[in-house]
Amino acid sequence: MTTPLGRKIIDLIRLNGPISVSEYFALCLGDPEFGYYSNREPFGTDGDFITAPEISQLFGELIGIFLILAWQAHGRPDELQVVEIGPGRGTLMADLQRVIAELKPDMAAKAQFNLVETSARLRNVQKKTLAENGLRNHWHEALQSVPPGLTLLVANELFDAIPIRQFVRCPEGFRERVVTIDDTGQLVFATGVAEIETELLPLTGDPIADGTIFETAPARNAMMEQIASRLVDQGGIGLIIDYGHLQTAFGDTMQAVRNHGYEGTLASPGEADLTSHVDFAALGRVARAQGAHVAAPLTQGQFLLELGLLERAGVLGAGKSQQAQQAIQQSVNRLAGSGENQMGSLFKALCILGSEKVILPFERAD
Repeated sequence: MTTPLGRKIIDLIRLNGPISVSEYFALCLGDPEFGYYSNREPFGTDGDFITAPEISQLFGELIGIFLILAWQAHGRPDELQVVEIGPGRGTLMADLQRVIAELKPDMAAKAQFNLVETSARLRNVQKKTLAENGLRNHWHEALQSVPPGLTLLVANELFDAIPIRQFVRCPEGFRERVVTIDDTGQLVFATGVAEIETELLPLTGDPIADGTIFETAPARNAMMEQIASRLVDQGGIGLIIDYGHLQTAFGDTMQAVRNHGYEGTLASPGEADLTSHVDFAALGRVARAQGAHVAAPLTQGQFLLELGLLERAGVLGAGKSQQAQQAIQQSVNRLAGSGENQMGSLFKALCILGSEKVILPFERAD
């Protein structure tokens, strides 16, 4: 028993042979007929997962403060493009716009706010979220159509949803992992014939056991090339927040999330969110290759706390009931804590700059 998309993938494999993990990943999320983002509402308590902007307005407000600092560091130019790629329901954009309009109304008046979104369904949701804020909001299907000007770009939980390739260690070396069907007609993983260039593998002094997985992400790298190239050309910063690791390493990080729990990645194609951990070291290498500068990443907890998370939470809770204050404290812990089910350590914040500047709370970029 499988899903409508699962049956479509099985028919595709029967017709053309096994497909790569990257192709499977892309079909699960983006198939126009049965893909996850075409048919499900993933965000919030009624969806499959909760992103940081949905946990508390504090997250988006502090990103708004960071963008104010970045605008000031670049000399407060009149031509200003604030960009969010993958804006979900528009919650983050609404929160950062509110704090910019409140603290720096001149910046809000000068800025064009650009939402890069490929889903027509989500664009409609975003337009409702931002309908009455009186700011200049524009929608684009690609970053390339955003007008020129100093660019302050945000991508929260974007890169984890861009497909990856996987390679598995075999006696003959690393071969690409593929999805095929077994004798009962069920989806299973298998080993293909494509190889990986050995220089892409992380160096290790230990023998690599058969069955070890290594992930690459050409599509993520291509997205970072676009971002870094624009920042070098137009000036500005890119703030990338996602979960992942700071050093390139071996391991299978692909996972499926459904109803706030995990399940097998082949279990419910099109009805579960597929993600994998982001390799921040790889993104940094790609950005530098485009001529951009890269600040040392911070954990999400460090990033938010140094921007004043606790102080802002105190202001937000002042005069509120004990129950409301407890809810705010729980949100703070979820955003910045390092325990189980908390985002503070698992999520990282990476700052890409078009020129060598210091934007607090990051240190000087190289």
